[in-house]
Amino acid sequence: EGRTEFAEVLRLSDVLTLHCPLTQETRNLIDAEEFQMMKREAILINTARGGLVREEALVEALHGGVIAGAAFDVLSEEPPRQGNILLDLTLPNLIVTPHVAWASKEAMETLADQLIDNIEAFIRGEPTNLVV
Repeated sequence: EGRTEFAEVLRLSDVLTLHCPLTQETRNLIDAEEFQMMKREAILINTARGGLVREEALVEALHGGVIAGAAFDVLSEEPPRQGNILLDLTLPNLIVTPHVAWASKEAMETLADQLIDNIEAFIRGEPTNLVV
């Protein structure tokens, strides 16, 4: 109720970005069958977790023109092993970055501000980041 079926999202999306955790339910969320549902012009972006997409199926989809392109900031295994299928390819429609999508100037500034706040709270004897 009120939700769009995943298959419909795949069929309708020009750009599909993944933002979910890697769980038993989400592992290989995007596989050969899902690529076949996507538009040929679609672009898949994964900055969440590498295991969400079966990398072999991605390579097949990119080589075969099943989707237009992909951009990944995560791999199924990190740090990547030599021979990783996504790193050994020279596909013009694939961009792979070294898990740095989080490292914007703003994110680094926020991280620094939180660090300073935590140190100041510690010096004042105030508890921080308590889990109850």
